[in-house]
Amino acid sequence: MPCERKPMRYGHSEGHTEVCFDETGKFIVTCGNDGDVRIWESLDDDDPKFITVGEKAYSLALKNGKLVTASSNNTVQIHTFPDGDPDGILTRFTTNATHVAFNSSGSRVAAGSSDFMIKVVEVSDSSQQKTLRGHEAPVLSVTFDPKDDFLASASCDGSVVVWNIEEQTQVISWPLLQKTNDVSNAKSLCRLAWQPGQAKFLAVPVETKVHLYKRGSWDHVSTLTDDLLTQYINVVAWSPCGRFLASGSVGGVLTVWDVNSKLCVERYKHEKGFTVCSLAWHPSGSQIAYTDTEGCLGLYHSVNTGFKVSSSNVPTKATKDYDDLFDDDDDRVMDEGLSDTNSPVKKPVAGDDDDDDDDFLMPATGRVRNRGAILDDENSDKFGDDDDDTGSTVVPAAALPVPLRPVYEGPMPTPPQKAFQPGSTPAHLTHRFMMWNSVGIVRGYNDEQDNAIDIEFHDTAVHHAMHLTNSLGHTIADLSQEAVLLACPSTDELASKLQCLHFSSWDTNKEWMVDLPKGEDARALCLGQGWAAVATSTMTLRLFSVGGVQREIFSLPGPVVCMAGHGEQLLIVYHRATGFDGEQPLAVQLLQFGGRKRQIISGEPLPLSHKSYLSWLGFSAEGTPCYVDSEGVVRILNRALGNTWTPVCNTRETCKSKSDHYWVVGVHENPQQLRCIPCKGSRYPPTLPRPAVAVLPFKLPLCQTTTEKGQMEEQFWRSVLFHNHYGFLSSSGYEIDEDGQNQSQKEQQELLMKMFALSCKLDREFRCVELAELMTQNVVTLAIRYASRSRRMALAQRLSEIALEKASEVQAEQLEEQEEESEYSSVRNRQNQEEEEEQVEEPGEEEDGQEMETEMETTETRKRLFPFFLYISVVLWRHLTHSDVSEDSLKIKFMAYIQVLGSGKPSASSAQPRVTNILDNMTSSRKSAPLSGSAGKPNKSPVLKPLAPRPKSKAAAKRTQNTEPAPEQQKQPDVAPPASLADNTENKRPKTGFQLWLEENRKSIIADQPDLEETDVIKEAMGRFRTLSAEERLVNEMKKLTHRASRQRQGKRKEVLSEDPRPGPGFKPLSPAWRDHSLSSHKGLL
Repeated sequence: MPCERKPMRYGHSEGHTEVCFDETGKFIVTCGNDGDVRIWESLDDDDPKFITVGEKAYSLALKNGKLVTASSNNTVQIHTFPDGDPDGILTRFTTNATHVAFNSSGSRVAAGSSDFMIKVVEVSDSSQQKTLRGHEAPVLSVTFDPKDDFLASASCDGSVVVWNIEEQTQVISWPLLQKTNDVSNAKSLCRLAWQPGQAKFLAVPVETKVHLYKRGSWDHVSTLTDDLLTQYINVVAWSPCGRFLASGSVGGVLTVWDVNSKLCVERYKHEKGFTVCSLAWHPSGSQIAYTDTEGCLGLYHSVNTGFKVSSSNVPTKATKDYDDLFDDDDDRVMDEGLSDTNSPVKKPVAGDDDDDDDDFLMPATGRVRNRGAILDDENSDKFGDDDDDTGSTVVPAAALPVPLRPVYEGPMPTPPQKAFQPGSTPAHLTHRFMMWNSVGIVRGYNDEQDNAIDIEFHDTAVHHAMHLTNSLGHTIADLSQEAVLLACPSTDELASKLQCLHFSSWDTNKEWMVDLPKGEDARALCLGQGWAAVATSTMTLRLFSVGGVQREIFSLPGPVVCMAGHGEQLLIVYHRATGFDGEQPLAVQLLQFGGRKRQIISGEPLPLSHKSYLSWLGFSAEGTPCYVDSEGVVRILNRALGNTWTPVCNTRETCKSKSDHYWVVGVHENPQQLRCIPCKGSRYPPTLPRPAVAVLPFKLPLCQTTTEKGQMEEQFWRSVLFHNHYGFLSSSGYEIDEDGQNQSQKEQQELLMKMFALSCKLDREFRCVELAELMTQNVVTLAIRYASRSRRMALAQRLSEIALEKASEVQAEQLEEQEEESEYSSVRNRQNQEEEEEQVEEPGEEEDGQEMETEMETTETRKRLFPFFLYISVVLWRHLTHSDVSEDSLKIKFMAYIQVLGSGKPSASSAQPRVTNILDNMTSSRKSAPLSGSAGKPNKSPVLKPLAPRPKSKAAAKRTQNTEPAPEQQKQPDVAPPASLADNTENKRPKTGFQLWLEENRKSIIADQPDLEETDVIKEAMGRFRTLSAEERLVNEMKKLTHRASRQRQGKRKEVLSEDPRPGPGFKPLSPAWRDHSLSSHKGLL
């Protein structure tokens, strides 16, 4: 029968218009740019019913008497049909919704929005929603799988994604479309369509073709093409039977394909050539309604497909409907729109007069309608196994059986994350941030009016703002205190270029440019202190000086993802393997430049949240590497724990809505701040107006942080982590803020003491000992006092052992330092041997002077070290015996006893020790906070050194002898110096701890190695002495002190008997004058 094509009629105002049929086919429903929904009984209806849903209506869907619309007020509304009564709001977005669709049963509605989000809402209960996140640009279209397991979507970010609805995860993503920043700028609406019935194929319009993907395997099984299609396809729609696929293009061409044969069976040209923006099949399959961007509505019906349908498999009514779909008079339509020649009379192919169901009827024009639709046999075979499909009732004559192939059902590979520049927004946006960091902001503009780059500095003292013409099309940039680095991709004619504006240069030529080799594009770049780096598409990293000198070049193990630079550090993240099930397997390299180049982290895996990707990479202001993933988790490098990554913040916990995000621009460790920009309803901020920067706190994800114990633990370990940079900066040669470092140590020790007190209250003594292991020597002493006052003597005893261990550790550290000094001194002595021979000086005097200096240091060491051990013992004794003796009187007795053990009165140097003394902390703690003396560095007591210190030069030693009295004279001005230092030195000087130990162990050393000379015996003894345990050292120290005390008692018994403070026979109380003098002399110890 002849085709009836009625003229199009006005439906809505100019703009995007959509159309659909109701389930019965009685009504045609349209919506448009005027905000109305119109219900037409036919194309000739001059008074359609209308419903106003907003200023603009972008999309509509109709099912089960429910009409859903997406309007300009950022809502998805529901109305009753056909009455048009409002039935509530299904969901809201932060921007306008772009497309809505029902599932096959009408129980769910999917809506895509310009805020990159997709929501799946239950119609019966709108509170039951599922949000699908992953697109990086506005959503173009959504469509449900007829089996309600999957949902497909297209976006302006260029991807077509299939989602698992229940798991809310991406099943697969195809980068098929051209990127754009908004739906209005998209070249195609890319309205997807899923085959009804068996739902085997997903139709995706890609430029001038339609790709078909098979459900389950997601293989690209076929492509539908037409030679006469020269403009992008905008929308596709399946016939109710699932056999035919109709498309509408930007140029106004309507095309219908037979999916089984992949042939174009009908074409129709829009009468005015306007863009077709919506298609809808009548439920009977006999009509196609369409709308254009001018707001007009058209209807195409009573047409014949040109195929003979099997009457045995298809009902008679359906056969009639599809026979009438595209009738014999379509040549007029095709010729009038697409060809200037007259169409010949249709005739059947010779020999096809029989009624065989498998016969294929050629159109009467004598040619296949689509000259370019004959595809390869491989794609054709993928359609041959649709035996259970509704459309299989029509079988082309050329159909061949397809052998069964095994189907892979394992995990699917994840598309690798593309390279990006940290601190930038997507490149397809016309107005975007090319870089936002701690130095400034680089903005890029690429629209019809301008193609330029604006550079703004946070501190105008660095440089004034700059405006650059982006004639080369730069897409990536970085900014530092020295330069601006830009890079552009290559074209067919031009190579990829790297351009640097070295504004800190002192000469007049502040710009340089370099062309990358052919076939090599810049993927990522960064700036450091005096250097620039660019990673390219050939997995090559090139280093340049900031002045333009080419430096090192090396290959990367995988495609680069992003880079960051800070000072002399370069951080690189790249793909190390292919990921599966949504995972991104990334690796990280950390390189240290400068005088000594080294690789700190060598290709270690980069931890990411489950099924997330990297969204930001950089350094803190103090130089610690850190990064953020798409789930909002911030991680920072813990150098003190083997270069591991510690999560320190989760920005998603502070977001008020699931569609809100934080865009990170910087990290600071002191003060602890995460600087970021809140993005409401999107992942990226707009360039105008300038977004405000917010500050988020850090919080380690420890357990039970709501309790007092958990809060203090989190504060302590966060303080330790965020102050590790002091050690790194100090080792790298940078000046550090010692006040800040001391303050951080004070805070940490205060937290430890608070946790210790809390554990004591909870009777957790073992936990107290664990906490004491983290304390400094001073704070352990305070813990001992706290434990003994709490009548926890077993705990106090354990803590005293820890205190002794910490003291021995300090001794060992200082012994190593002094050994290094001794080695340095020996080298210096060898170098100055000639100079020493020229000096006129007796060697004996210099040696004796060095021995006197050694004696002075040894005496000072004993005086500072001995009260610590003695005090711990007396505190325990006082509480064990429940003695009421005051602590002040005990201190006076201890000091008098130390005076007896020392050589005469205390020296002036002993009253001012190098570090805070423990007894001093005890006294001050009564008047101030318990931890007032624990803020500084750990108390490192001097060590008893058996070797002489670094010798002075001859001239300095001579000046010292001529201008200063002997060290013994400084300490004892009222005692005459010995007549000769060289005479009887063995009797005058007490033996050191090493000498006493050597006397006891000399025989065993000689027995083990009888061939050793005296010098070798001493070296062997020193080696063994260094390996002594803490307990053995303590025993040896007590022997040494006892030996010295006995020698001092022999020489000074007469002077001390009148004022001997030791208990026992002959004890007399101290006179007030001597006591005041003693206390003032030992102010540093008290």
